[in-house]
Amino acid sequence: MKIGVLALQGAVREHRNMLQKLGAETVDVLTPKDLEGIDGLVLPGGESTTVGKLLLRYNLLEPIIQLGRKGLPVFGTCTGLILLAKHINGSDQLRLGLMDMHVERNAFGRQLASFEADMQIPVLGTEPFHTVFIRAPYIEKVGETVTVLLEHEGKILMAEQANFLVAAFHPELTDDTRLHGYFMKKCKK
Repeated sequence: MKIGVLALQGAVREHRNMLQKLGAETVDVLTPKDLEGIDGLVLPGGESTTVGKLLLRYNLLEPIIQLGRKGLPVFGTCTGLILLAKHINGSDQLRLGLMDMHVERNAFGRQLASFEADMQIPVLGTEPFHTVFIRAPYIEKVGETVTVLLEHEGKILMAEQANFLVAAFHPELTDDTRLHGYFMKKCKK
């Protein structure tokens, strides 16, 4: 299995390491050619406005949109969640717009408001998952084809829709491979 990791900004190495621990071959995606032959794509954290502009500059925006519409599994964490949303509250920034959801950027406040917490994510089993939130977004509301996988204090923090999976937190900054493993199962289908 070959999984691409968008390598424009963010925790690229950490995502790559998680996927490799689970036996995946990885490729850094910097050009449309890097998308050829991949079974899935990870969109790491970073700064969503900047990543959106870089997707356009490197001619990756339309190819990723087309692959997503054709069924390529895409996993977005933090910034990746924002980029996959159809609606970003108060923003007209560039985005992939593939998931039927409204998101709020930097919803938990500035860098100083970053936090970590153990949370129950039923699709990952009974053991709590350690979540790391850094200037994290949240999903305000979802369309009827989106499945909410994690909600905390009225905020949706993880969801999936068909071939798309998003998390407001950074699973790549933990030692727990379960969420990346869950994504890889989507890539095998």
